Amino acid sequence: MEEERRWYSLRVISGKEKKIKERMELEIQRSGWGDFVTQILVPSEKVYKIRNGKKVIMERNILPGYILVEAYPSKFSGEIIQTLSGMTNVIHFLGRNNPIPMQQSEANRMLGKVDDSQDLVEAMIEPYLVGETIKIIDGPFNDFVGDVKEVNEEKKKLTVIVKIFGRGTEVELNFMQVEKQT
Repeated sequence: MEEERRWYSLRVISGKEKKIKERMELEIQRSGWGDFVTQILVPSEKVYKIRNGKKVIMERNILPGYILVEAYPSKFSGEIIQTLSGMTNVIHFLGRNNPIPMQQSEANRMLGKVDDSQDLVEAMIEPYLVGETIKIIDGPFNDFVGDVKEVNEEKKKLTVIVKIFGRGTEVELNFMQVEKQT
């Protein structure tokens, strides 16, 4: 019967996760540990921002300061643990010299969040809020300023109150037609 792989949590210096992951993958390849350590992940999700009327997709770290390492528990020992935790900008494994595997449910939740974001079900980093003042940057009401009355996250649409001839008028716009007032 084949042994199940488990996920281990590794604390690292925040902001250095991707670099550390690349260095670890090179070290594992160089040392021939590919059969013991099967995957290294920086848990992240795809999010977007509206910048100059354009949708900009970015990756955002779900767990800043952590990397997940998948390995076979019986083969994940001494030299491998020492080498990985001794790398620059690495703090230590959860459990230090005897890494504690994550609960499977916890690992699935983390990985599920990563997998879900691959379907480009992006969340907006800075969502629009009811009552917020926005500027219209596209369409017949270009350059008008209005207040958000309603936000429909699913349809990516806003209902905005715009003053036309001194009277408030409701206008429905999509997220790409507006930008936050700065």
